[in-house]
Amino acid sequence: MSLSIRQAIEKVVGGQLRIPKFQRGFVWDAERVAYLMDSIYKGYPFGSLILWRTKTQLRSERTLGPFALPERDPDYPIDYVLDGQQRLTSVFGVFQTELQPNADADTAWTHIYFDFVAAADLQESQFVALSPSEADPERFFPIGTLFNVTAYREATRDLPDTRATQIDSVQATFKEAHLPVQTIETDDRAKVAIVFERVNRLGVELDTLQLLSAWTWSEEFDLQERFQEMADEFKPFGFAGVGEDTNLLLRVCAAVVAADVSAPTLLGLNGTEVRNRFDEVVNGLRGAIDHLRKNFHVERLENLPYPAMLVPLAVFFATRDGVGVNMTGEQNDELRKWFWRSCFGRRFSSGVLRNLNRDLAEARKLRASGTSALAEIPFSLDAEWFVENRFNISAVNTKTFILVLAQADPLTFVAGSPVHLGAVLQTYNRSEFHHLFPRAFLAGQGRQTDDINRLANFAIINSVDNKTLGGAAPSAYRGKMPAAQVPAILERALCPDTLFSDVYDTFTQERAEMLARFGRKLALSPKP
Repeated sequence: MSLSIRQAIEKVVGGQLRIPKFQRGFVWDAERVAYLMDSIYKGYPFGSLILWRTKTQLRSERTLGPFALPERDPDYPIDYVLDGQQRLTSVFGVFQTELQPNADADTAWTHIYFDFVAAADLQESQFVALSPSEADPERFFPIGTLFNVTAYREATRDLPDTRATQIDSVQATFKEAHLPVQTIETDDRAKVAIVFERVNRLGVELDTLQLLSAWTWSEEFDLQERFQEMADEFKPFGFAGVGEDTNLLLRVCAAVVAADVSAPTLLGLNGTEVRNRFDEVVNGLRGAIDHLRKNFHVERLENLPYPAMLVPLAVFFATRDGVGVNMTGEQNDELRKWFWRSCFGRRFSSGVLRNLNRDLAEARKLRASGTSALAEIPFSLDAEWFVENRFNISAVNTKTFILVLAQADPLTFVAGSPVHLGAVLQTYNRSEFHHLFPRAFLAGQGRQTDDINRLANFAIINSVDNKTLGGAAPSAYRGKMPAAQVPAILERALCPDTLFSDVYDTFTQERAEMLARFGRKLALSPKP
């Protein structure tokens, strides 16, 4: 199936072709629009429009770029654009003459010209975007006139015969051009959800939050506004990112309301039920964030190895009317073991939906009965984990490693005072973590960066302390540490005293084993 450019324009003007609110706005620049025109002219493939045909109009729709869409004829079905909005908007904006753009809109991209003197090159474009004041009529022809008889006659009136013939050929090409179209005709939202998921896997960004807001929520309940309110509430605690991660929030909604986080369930949520139970969603997230901060020193979303871990926790803490969960020691222990096993076992690196659905079901059981199989998940942790992994502050394993260090309540290396973990983990940047065997010292021995940056060679050491200790051998900087507190500093840094032997390989192996023992205790018992 396909639409000629004129047919596409007529369907938009007639209100039949529409843009759902869940689509992002028009983002192409003028140069990209010009290249699309060149592709159409030269017969290059430029992608299909994917349309969703339905009898039911959505509550919320988006304008087509700067153009407000007219009301539709209720006797005809609606075609919503699922994919290809940028191309459709470009074609419509360049060639249509009936709708006026919004007064404050940038419409520079609609002024596309054919360059008479540009070489008919396979690679370079023969179309350019210019303001009308820049366009020399002896060289540039406004292609926006191609479908308007009066404007085209006026624009071609003074052209030499050779150029008039040339532009007639251009006009014929565009009049014969067609936009490929794939149409999905259904009122089944689950089917549309699957299409969206498939398109998303092909790299097209789709906003599920806007989709749900458009077809599920009422005017009295704006889901996006509620999510923003949550972002504002959590910001002082370092978790504003939760309110900005729409996929995460939608999963929490689906988990609390429907006990399932798969895409069809998500997109089939009942609006009334979500409105009625939204306080549970908020309370669940409040409880989850409080639990993470108190039990694991997770001071901001960026500290959490997997944001998805919030979903089962939110289900456990989701209650009505602000009444908190009266958690027992056994329940807390189960949640702690699940947390560490999920981190060490990289539980949410693959099979995310399957694992989430299993864990949220077990979290419900844990809250209801006090017992469940939540923490009965596979994991392994040995010394090699800390030797083979390299320090990368954004990596899952490094985030896990940092939280392990935080569990030991570290002391500063120069003053021997407790590290202010709240400040360290809220700031959360590379300056708070440094090498135990200084980079300069190891580089002087011919060690490569990959060898120097093993997890086992890092501790929570701020920049000020690191400068004080300097780049010398550990045995040399020991004199700058408070002598009486050195054993305690090492113990709470999970660091063996072989640090001061200056033998790097021996130290890294012993420290890795020490870290692994501590990590296994976290995953196997409530508190090491």
